[in-house]
Amino acid sequence: MTRTLVEKIIGEHLVEGQMLPGSEIGLRIDQTLTQDATGTMTYLQFEAIGMDRVRTELSVSYVDHNMLQTDFRNADDHRYLQTVAARHGIHFSRPGNGICHQVHLERFGAPGKTLLGADSHTPTGGGLGMLAIGSGGLDVAVAMAGRPYYLPMPEVVLVRLLGQMSPWVSAKDVILELLRRLSVKGGVGRVFEYGGPGIASLSVPQRATITNMGAELGATSSLFPSDEQTLLFLRAQGREQDWRSLAADDGAGYAETIEIDLSALEPLVAVPHMPDRVVPVREVAGTPIDQVCIGSCTNSSVVDLESVAAILEGQVVAPGVSLTVSPGSRQALAMIARSGALHALISAGARLLDAGCGPCIGMGQSPASGAASLRSFNRNFRGRSGTADAGIYLASAEVCAASAITGVLTDPRTLGEAPRIEMPAAFTVDDRLIIAPPENNASVEVVRGPNIKPLPTRDVLDDTLQGEVLLVTGDNITTDDIMPAGSQVLPFRSNIPAMSQYVFGTIDKSFPERARAAGGGFVIGGENYGQGSSREHAALVPMYLGVQAVIAKSFARIHHANLANVGIVPLTFVDAADASRIEQDDLLRIAGLGDALRSGRPVVVENVTKGWVFRARADLSPRQIDVLLAGGMLNHIKINS
Repeated sequence: MTRTLVEKIIGEHLVEGQMLPGSEIGLRIDQTLTQDATGTMTYLQFEAIGMDRVRTELSVSYVDHNMLQTDFRNADDHRYLQTVAARHGIHFSRPGNGICHQVHLERFGAPGKTLLGADSHTPTGGGLGMLAIGSGGLDVAVAMAGRPYYLPMPEVVLVRLLGQMSPWVSAKDVILELLRRLSVKGGVGRVFEYGGPGIASLSVPQRATITNMGAELGATSSLFPSDEQTLLFLRAQGREQDWRSLAADDGAGYAETIEIDLSALEPLVAVPHMPDRVVPVREVAGTPIDQVCIGSCTNSSVVDLESVAAILEGQVVAPGVSLTVSPGSRQALAMIARSGALHALISAGARLLDAGCGPCIGMGQSPASGAASLRSFNRNFRGRSGTADAGIYLASAEVCAASAITGVLTDPRTLGEAPRIEMPAAFTVDDRLIIAPPENNASVEVVRGPNIKPLPTRDVLDDTLQGEVLLVTGDNITTDDIMPAGSQVLPFRSNIPAMSQYVFGTIDKSFPERARAAGGGFVIGGENYGQGSSREHAALVPMYLGVQAVIAKSFARIHHANLANVGIVPLTFVDAADASRIEQDDLLRIAGLGDALRSGRPVVVENVTKGWVFRARADLSPRQIDVLLAGGMLNHIKINS
């Protein structure tokens, strides 16, 4: 029987279920990663499970999201992360060592392994031939405890690449083209497997850009085969021993095949305010810009930075434009410092930021009011930059560099000959900022600052739910809309009571007060509810405020799982038209919930205020139903331990 690459890796790690699309499977997880925005909660949950030491092959805790230390809270949380890592057998990547996805690709990723990360861009590892999946932090905590990770068996889509990219066209344009065709919900329930003769010309850093932004499609994961390019990268990182050849079988069957001719691509840009609003740069060329930010986990490798430096060499950033550069890793920063590229960047007027996420999640460098900001990042959701009325554009590092010089959106093909930057034959390896856990961990004291508060939990699910409709939303609501990030909110990542005052802040600032006054209730969503970041705070905080159920037209995969994991009932309208008949403050009632969930029958929801009923379905596995009825994953583990 011929198998896809995805099926091969899943087959090697399958511990429960069958590989039938849509049915739940349980996978053994080899590696996990967390970052500091989600990691603090993940490790609090791991501690609550009661394990002494992680049972994965490798678990790594990174500090990359929130390194702005304006008071004690971030520093306290970083100290907690370092001590809890030492206590439980987890490697710790110190602040300044780089972005989790970039560093993991460089130093830990390996073909054929499974990687589960408490960050939606974990599929970056697919550039190395891993099955790398983003999830909520609680799922990562459970995987660190040696339990399977559960998900619906995805469909596998082949993206067949042909030809080679023309000068000034980059890997970013490949994934933007796919977003243009499929939209931000075109990957839900799917894994994108790249193949075809065109992949041979793509280095691992280029492949990682593509797999990283597969998250913007809503995909479960994206991955490339492990081939000669993979070997070259691992050899250059001094990790040749981690290489193995991996590819799909000839004649493997796919749910769909999509062909992209690399030679036909041109520089593309996503215009505000969604990553799928993609047009050729030439169509919007001349649009004035106020800010350019280069970096993030998508385009911050040494190859990206060397390319930008080559474009900026001898130039000066246009008047009125602020240019920032965030290296993806300490390795990348050290290498451009040695090569002279850093001098070119600084001489051109670039402002160098930490090797971290920074502006991508609104941690500094928020644009001016009404400004246009061009970024080599992966998301341009409204308000994510920290400025509600700013327009955020997404493009390749090359488009960003060209536009920084001219002060307007610029097709880089107008600049003449493109620089030719190859992946280094050898990377500078210095792992001294990665702290391995001690063999004897019993004496390690976990240090908790005053900002770390107890985990909120929910009681066993009631058979009857009743409450007001607290909010009615539109389509493509993101986890940034539900639980914003940024410098104001992220310091409270381990303090759910404090964080609760910001929930749904981009939509309705009165939500927290109304939810408390009503004693909780319901949220009504549109299509693709909860897309974007994996942050489980977008489920934890509504649960803390008493939200009992979210009823939507459809859900993003990770958020749907996060809701069930914390005890909020995720329901999907049987008839999507019913959503338009529901208004804020309507009183809803669900009776006989347990029987409906166990039997698989639709849940009957009564709109008490308007005197009509509608049906909703719970797209949950039997295991998820048990978790939900127990009041969430932690309760379920305690009951069954």
